[in-house]
Order: sequence, then structure tokens, then C-alpha cells
Amino acid sequence: MAKSADPNSFRRTWDKEEFGKRAQERVDEDNDVDDDLAPPKKKIPVKRELLKRRDYEVDLDSKLNKSIVITKTTPLSQTGGYYCNVCDCTVRDSINFLDHINGKKHQRNLGMSMRVERSTVDQVKKRFEFNKRKKEEQKQKYGQFACKYL
Repeated sequence: MAKSADPNSFRRTWDKEEFGKRAQERVDEDNDVDDDLAPPKKKIPVKRELLKRRDYEVDLDSKLNKSIVITKTTPLSQTGGYYCNVCDCTVRDSINFLDHINGKKHQRNLGMSMRVERSTVDQVKKRFEFNKRKKEEQKQKYGQFACKYL
């Protein structure tokens, strides 16, 4: 932009020659790049595992009713709240921690997709058999009142 020719005018005016040169240079640079030789690059999808059940128990009760002194030099993993060592983040309460470990970002950091393996009829039948046996064992172990609390 150039100043107006009139010294009393505070408006700016466009310098058409300067911006015309800039536009032409940009068009020339775009034409120099050969689009025919360089095919568009596609991202190769990352193969991730299907979502699977957690094989560990989430410890939410260990930090209840505890007091922690936090200083500037306290490591992130020892500050208040729940620390996720996979994502290197701290979450303030247990509900948000559960949301985090079940969430998309955490599962991706573990190398899993959010897709679930489809169960077959045989797998479902085996699972029902397993749960039925487990319930019967509980009933034998604790008597007739065990079914109310399972």
C-alpha cells in the first residue's frame, strides 16, 4: 500500500503496480512446479489392533482421602490427581480418568483402534455357559442368597 498523493488525506491507496508484480511472481512460481510428475501423496493407514478388554484392574481408591504436598519441582506423575503414564498427562478426578482411559486418544496411544471384533454365535454361547457355571459355583459356595448380590 502506498500513501495517498494528497497530504491532507489519511486514507491509504493501493499501489496497483507493486501488487500486480507480486501476483505475477506467485503465478510464475505455481507454474514452475510440475504437478504432472508428482502424484498426490496419500496417507498410508496405520494398522491398529481391534479394541480389547483391559487385563488389569484400575486402581481408583488408592488416592481417596489423601493429602499431598505439591511444589514446583514435584514430578508430573506425583502431583494431585490421576497420572496416565501412556499419555503422560494428569487428570484431576476419577470420573475423568475413567473417561480418559476409555477414550480415543488413550486407546490410540496403546495402539488400538476403536473398532470391536465381531463375536460369533459360538463365542456368545461359550460366554453364556461360562457365566452360568460361575453363577452356579457362587451359589454353591455362598448358599441361596448369593444370586441376590451377583
